Amino acid sequence: MPSLKDNPRLADFQKYVTELEQERGFASQTTIDKCLLLGEEVGELFKAVRKSEGLLVDSNSDFTEVSDELADIFIYLCAIANRKGIDLEEAFRSKEEKNKKRKWVRV
Repeated sequence: MPSLKDNPRLADFQKYVTELEQERGFASQTTIDKCLLLGEEVGELFKAVRKSEGLLVDSNSDFTEVSDELADIFIYLCAIANRKGIDLEEAFRSKEEKNKKRKWVRV
């Protein structure tokens, strides 16, 4: 069973996801598979947010916690990044440097 060290960096989470996918039999899923599953999880996040915000929901629907759905999304993001050879921390830092140069206005 994979374990996550104390105070992990983003790269540690990516490594952990690789190991858990191997252990649980998900390593052969493609990037497309992971993207479709990510889309499902985003929908589940929206449903959980609707419930947490007190919006009308179908009484027959199953709901989970917002935190659970965010964790699932994070796992899929790591899995997709791993399949594409992307270091998420490096990608985040690079993108944030670009964003710092943008001008944000209300329209």
